[in-house]
Amino acid sequence: MAAFSMTVRKRLIAGGATFDLDFHIDADDKECIALFGPSGAGKTTVLRMIAGLTAPDEGRIAFGGRVLFDSAARTNVPPQHRRVGLVFQEYALFSKMTVEQNVRYGLARGTDGSVVDSLLETFGLSGLRRRLPAMLSGGQQQRVALARTLAASPSVLLLDEPLSALDPAMRNSLQEALASARHAMPVLTFLVSHDCGEIFRLATRVMRIANGSVAAS
Repeated sequence: MAAFSMTVRKRLIAGGATFDLDFHIDADDKECIALFGPSGAGKTTVLRMIAGLTAPDEGRIAFGGRVLFDSAARTNVPPQHRRVGLVFQEYALFSKMTVEQNVRYGLARGTDGSVVDSLLETFGLSGLRRRLPAMLSGGQQQRVALARTLAASPSVLLLDEPLSALDPAMRNSLQEALASARHAMPVLTFLVSHDCGEIFRLATRVMRIANGSVAAS
């Protein structure tokens, strides 16, 4: 049985058109699945439904034998209890906390604090640990955001074009860091990206969403 299973339907409106997004996937717990397709196809909505920020109109989402959403049983686990890490383009760092404090803030309860040092090393932040976010470049801030999210030991990692605002050199560097982090701390990952190189480097599977359905995988 797959570790993660999701079969949902959600009515969406994009570009003045209304359509039903029908999405189904069974995934293993260490995969990195890229969601690819035109803007407005529903890629971000899929992530939001996994995170619990948007409720499907109907369907079921389960992970590791735990049901997160089931319209028939009226089950909808709140976002804060889903152990889902979500990273957007925006960094959302605490401005008055240092790099190390930001990452340590995300540390899961009961987790060995040495994980923070490991993440700082993986993301090339060890020499910046005492700096405030305002002293960092955009790429460095996104490294902190990714490290903080992984420090929480999420069961599912959701990446919504987190590197798209960076220049190509920074993007390539962060892709390498993210690949290294996933190797050290394997976690089921869903990646929304329009960058084919990024998808090729990080994804184990690609799902193209178009016209409300999965066109290829």
